[in-house]
Amino acid sequence: MGQLLSDESIGTKTARRANAIRIGLCGIGRTGFGRVRREITPLPECLIAAGFDVIRERAEQLAEACGSSIHDSFESLLAADDVDVVVIATRSHQHAEMAIRALDAGKHVVVEKPMATTLAGADAMIAAASRSRGNLIVRHNRRFDPAFVAARRAVESGTLGTLHLVKVRHHEYVRRCDWQTLREFGGGQLLNWGPHLIDWALQLVGTPAQDVWSDCRRVAAAGDAEDHVKLLIRGASGCVADVEISGATAIDEPQFHLSGSRGSLVIQGDTCRLKYLKDENTGRTSAATETPDQSQRPRSAEGLEWIEQAEAVPPAHPGQFWVEVYRHLRLGVPFPITLQQARETMRVIELTRPTAAL
Repeated sequence: MGQLLSDESIGTKTARRANAIRIGLCGIGRTGFGRVRREITPLPECLIAAGFDVIRERAEQLAEACGSSIHDSFESLLAADDVDVVVIATRSHQHAEMAIRALDAGKHVVVEKPMATTLAGADAMIAAASRSRGNLIVRHNRRFDPAFVAARRAVESGTLGTLHLVKVRHHEYVRRCDWQTLREFGGGQLLNWGPHLIDWALQLVGTPAQDVWSDCRRVAAAGDAEDHVKLLIRGASGCVADVEISGATAIDEPQFHLSGSRGSLVIQGDTCRLKYLKDENTGRTSAATETPDQSQRPRSAEGLEWIEQAEAVPPAHPGQFWVEVYRHLRLGVPFPITLQQARETMRVIELTRPTAAL
């Protein structure tokens, strides 16, 4: 993962401002103003240059906070010479159509998750990117969460041995009643937290997904979309991911629980715990055929010597995603999340999507 850029890497702060990516923010609501703006504002690598929202007062609020220009239409934002990157942070059902328009206008595009509400929409966006001089980037920003980075590092190090089970959780209890509870706008947990956790799971168990089983329910939320999702995904490695995304679970479980042939990892809150075998030899011994003694414990061929470790998970740096956007667009560094990875997440969502009324 790329690190935050230093003065030595790309010059002085003033020079970085001169070469900053100029962002036009479309959709200045809870995500656009409350998250994207806060992530970008401290970064000298990025500059919010313009804004558009169907509620003009929100564009005025952005202008007051960031000194950005105000646009009265999406077309005006796309025509702006001082905009390099259009950020689509509107309602989910609008993402694909607006991203395609921006790409066709030659702009770079960062689209909020979900990239689309259907796999067909995602494919249309990828096709638009292939014919555009602009780049399409999907905001899978939680790929950079320290908890996920720690989990993937443990897997890649071989500490856990061969992985056979990955549990990933997002639990809360909320009686949600906004547009995110309505299917017509792309609401529901599958398209809300789903892209984050499914992306995590696929990165750990390997793509493409081989099998998907799901159960989607509406329990506590208003509307007609699911607020509780249970997923089982068999990855290309043969490992199974057990994913739960719930707005109807009052007591949570560890965010990550990974089990391999040599040990396990658990991340809950700001603590990562590891327990793994000291002996790297994980080969099975021969099973005995004779009748065991009357001990209540199952027979083991040898004693097991464990190493146990605990370490703090550092706080997230919310600007890391945008640093990677800068590195990609200005320095030519490949972006860590490919469009095919984003598409595979959408394919799993498509296989999971409930068709009946909930």
